[in-house]
Amino acid sequence: MTKPLIFRGCATALVTPFEKNQPDRIDSAALQTLVCRQRDAGVDALVVAGTTGEASALSQAEHRYLVTEAKRQAGSIPVIAGCGAPTTAGAAALAGDAAAAGADAILVVTPYYNKCSQEGLYRHYMTIADSSTVPVILYEVPSRTGLKVQPETYIRLSAHENIIGLKDATGDLERAVLLRQEIGDALPLYAGNDGITVPMLSVGATGVISVVSNVLPEMTVQMCRAWECGDSLRAAALQCRMAPLIRALFSEVNPIPVKALLAALGQCSDTYRLPLCEMDAGAVEALVREYHKLTTDR
Repeated sequence: MTKPLIFRGCATALVTPFEKNQPDRIDSAALQTLVCRQRDAGVDALVVAGTTGEASALSQAEHRYLVTEAKRQAGSIPVIAGCGAPTTAGAAALAGDAAAAGADAILVVTPYYNKCSQEGLYRHYMTIADSSTVPVILYEVPSRTGLKVQPETYIRLSAHENIIGLKDATGDLERAVLLRQEIGDALPLYAGNDGITVPMLSVGATGVISVVSNVLPEMTVQMCRAWECGDSLRAAALQCRMAPLIRALFSEVNPIPVKALLAALGQCSDTYRLPLCEMDAGAVEALVREYHKLTTDR
């Protein structure tokens, strides 16, 4: 079964900007700036209220607001809403709100804290997919949730017509090969680790849900376009060129470094919701140097 694609190529996992020194307030002007920056760079989709958007620290009303504003500014670019929660009911409620706010699809991470069996995972996702009026992209990131999804569970879930993709942030290429072999186009695969986007494309991924594209949207788009056009050498060269900055962006817990760099570039403030907090000033300076080295060394 071939599933319809919400996007192919580069989707940016957008940060959520807060007002300077006021972490309880979303910065609407900065949000508009960030969304328009991505739109003008030609990204293929936007993900709001995901991990990079500090989703677990947002209220349900703030989830709705992010989707509404992103849709208003994004033009024809699909907007995908993060709808992860520790409980199935919580995730389903976020999904309903996201759809009502205009989301084109939802991204649902495996339940965190409430670790469950594979049967529980299957029922969790089936319940959400049955109730959602927009397509569902599964999201696995064991480093955050402590929960791994077995290939057999994905095989079962891939039969649901409303489950249309998987963001794989395991970093396990061999497992990606297995999933493609077992499931094929019934569950399109998206890279969830910027450091291995091209390797994931090489084993059949459809695109990437990217952090680095917050600061390098054009270059990330170029890398994906090069691969799609059959220019694997250019795609690989861009992957390697971005590698030092990608490593720097994950030197601390995401989204701390990427938001710090965006702040240094004047695109938003480096304001977070606790327990996330600012990077050391020296670490920010090193991050900025890496960015400028990359963007000036043509």
